[in-house]
Amino acid sequence: MSPVPGTPSQRPAGSAPSGPALRASLTELQDHLRGADAALARLLGQWGSGAGGSDEHIVRVLESREEQARRIYDIEYAARTTLWGFQSGANTVAPVPTTLPDGPKGPDSQRTDGSGPPMRKDGNPDASYRIVVDRDFLSEPAALRALDLRVERGHQVRVVDQPLIKLLIADGETAMVQVEPGRSLELRPPLVVLAIELFESVWRRSRPYLREDGDLSPTDRRILQLMLSGLTDAATAHQLGTSPRTVQRRVRALMDLAAVTSRVQLGWYAMRNNWV
Repeated sequence: MSPVPGTPSQRPAGSAPSGPALRASLTELQDHLRGADAALARLLGQWGSGAGGSDEHIVRVLESREEQARRIYDIEYAARTTLWGFQSGANTVAPVPTTLPDGPKGPDSQRTDGSGPPMRKDGNPDASYRIVVDRDFLSEPAALRALDLRVERGHQVRVVDQPLIKLLIADGETAMVQVEPGRSLELRPPLVVLAIELFESVWRRSRPYLREDGDLSPTDRRILQLMLSGLTDAATAHQLGTSPRTVQRRVRALMDLAAVTSRVQLGWYAMRNNWV
């Protein structure tokens, strides 16, 4: 997938675009990635609807919430080397609070047939994680805490602003893709390469969730991350457990530090100077 003309990575250093130009560039990039998501979903949906017989080892259709949750768990903890995934908002299969170590019990934290111990929530220590989350995920309850836990465990976490389909890839050999709210497909080679290509294209155009280098505090980095993702001051304050006024004051202080006069300029400065 070729780079989108006009994206920030292709502009000369120090040439910050105007507000309208930056918004147009971001809109074009979002449309580009949404098109890739839609094309993959259509292809997988067509394949899955006709899968059967000798094709069952390549595509498996999963339609119940419990079946999807259990299979996601099994794929994650069976991985030997790598786990790549998209985490999206409004996740009815595995909501964020149920994935936290001390989260509430529910159908996603124990075997649906009552067999075996409760499902683990501490991650697969044998696998290297790369996770991309979208703006809707950042709005979910406990989202920041869940991402902070991932960072503490050494997972690579990145953020995009456009909606993502739900995706998990293990060892480059098995993938689960949610093509509809109530239906997912499990893919094996050779079709798994489609999910890998989609993940890599989105990963290249994402930004880090939280950088540890530089002079900014973790709170200021989180504020910038949520602002860039389009959350309102009220939503940002709710996620951080503070007030909208405090968020506004800190944004104003960051604008002064960057010597800019608008939030669009602040976002551009933050991305060009590795603040996020």
